[in-house]
Amino acid sequence: EVQLVESGGGLVQAGGSLRLSCAASGFTFIDYAIGWFRQAPGKEREGVSCISSSDGTTYYADSVKGRFTISSDNAENMVYLQMNSLQPEDTAVYYCAVMLHTLTVPATPDEYDYWGQGTQVTVSS
Repeated sequence: EVQLVESGGGLVQAGGSLRLSCAASGFTFIDYAIGWFRQAPGKEREGVSCISSSDGTTYYADSVKGRFTISSDNAENMVYLQMNSLQPEDTAVYYCAVMLHTLTVPATPDEYDYWGQGTQVTVSS
């Protein structure tokens, strides 16, 4: 059974930082894409940052480039999202998701197979 467990969300002031973690288990860790998505109230879920297991190719949404960094620890089956210079518009539930059997790094939520429960990130102004 594929499991993705997020942690690290919380309340932070604008300009602050948070580091999200995603513990992955239950699948063969070869040729997959894993990443972070977010959904704010009243908005559609959007891709934030994703990474390919095959070559480390990454994707970042324009809104987070230069502020967020995705990384993975393949030995520990962990994926992280370091979020710096957080702004109120970053407030959302952040989800970890995985797409199996792929060499690509899609940014579209519909292409991902499994999802975590999400972790709330709230940035106050």
